[in-house]
Amino acid sequence: MSDLDGAIELLRAATDVTLLAHVNPDADALGSALALGLALHRRGANVRVSFGEPDKVPETLLPLDFAGLLVPASEVPATAPLVIALDSGSQQRLGQLGDRVTNTINAGGQVLVVDHHASNTYYGTHHVVDEHAVATAALVAALLDALGVELDEQLAKCIYAGLVTDTGSFRRANPETHQLAARLLAAGVNPDETARELMEAHPFAWLPMLSSVLGRAVLNPSVGGHGLVYTYVTLEDAAAVRPEEVESVVDIVRTTSEAEVAAVFKAVAPDEWTVSLRSVSTVDVKDIAVALGGGGHRRAAGYTAYGPITSVIEALLTTLSR
Repeated sequence: MSDLDGAIELLRAATDVTLLAHVNPDADALGSALALGLALHRRGANVRVSFGEPDKVPETLLPLDFAGLLVPASEVPATAPLVIALDSGSQQRLGQLGDRVTNTINAGGQVLVVDHHASNTYYGTHHVVDEHAVATAALVAALLDALGVELDEQLAKCIYAGLVTDTGSFRRANPETHQLAARLLAAGVNPDETARELMEAHPFAWLPMLSSVLGRAVLNPSVGGHGLVYTYVTLEDAAAVRPEEVESVVDIVRTTSEAEVAAVFKAVAPDEWTVSLRSVSTVDVKDIAVALGGGGHRRAAGYTAYGPITSVIEALLTTLSR
C-alpha cells in the first residue's frame, strides 16, 4: 500500500519535521532519512534526524550528514507536526523513540512511514510502503522526484548508500535499480570510494574479533531440512570494534556453501541479543523472524531474543524445524 500523493502533500507543507531511522541504523535507514531530511531542510523546514540506539552515529555513516541534521535521541521532541519513520517495519523498531509516533498522532500531528519491509505493520497516518522496492532509499528517490528535487552529489550519495548496501552490491537489483544508480553516478557519486567506505574499510581490530567469532561457528546440515550455520558475538567481542564490524559478521558467515540459512547472535546487553538471519534461496527467513518477534525480508531478516545464548539458539533451531 502506497499513498504517494498524500505523502507529497505532507512534505510540501512541512515546516517542522522529525525523521527517525530504526535502532542500530544501517546505510539504507540512515541514508534514506538524511536524504529526505536534507531535501526538506533546503526547502526551509526545521529538520532533525535521529534513531533510538546506539548513542553514537555509526562512523561509516557520519559522512552522509552533510547539513548537520543528526541529533541525539535525548534531543528529539516528544511531538512534531510531522514525524517520518524510515526503513522501520514496526513502531517497536524505533526503540526508545517509538513513543514519538504515538505522541504525535495523539497530538493531532501526522506520521509518514516510508519502508520496503513486507512485515510492515502500517503504524502511521500515511504510508509509502512497497515490499517490492529494493531499498527504502529507492522510495525516497521517488519522493524526491515527485517533489521536483534535483539530485545533486550530496543527495545522490545518501541514496546510493542505501541502494548499494541493501541490494548486496547490486546482486539483488532489478533493471530500475540500475537506472537509478546510473542517475546517482551522473550526479557525482564515486561508486568505488562509497562502497569501500561503507562496507570494506575495517580497523585492524576487526580481524581478531572475526577470528574469535568464526572460531565458534557451528554448522547444522539438517535442521528443518536445510543447512544452518550460526555463531554469536559476545559483549567482549563487540567492545573491541565498531558496530559496523559486528554487523558485517553475517556477511562472512552466510558464504558457507553447506548452509541455506545463516544466523548471527549479537550481544547488546547481558542475556539480550539481536539476531541477523540470511538465506540463500528457498527459506523465507522473514517468516522465521516474525515467529520470533521480528521481521524483515525473504532473504534478510532479524529479531531480538532474551536469555542465555544456549536458550536463544535452541529457540531458533526449534522454529526452523517446524
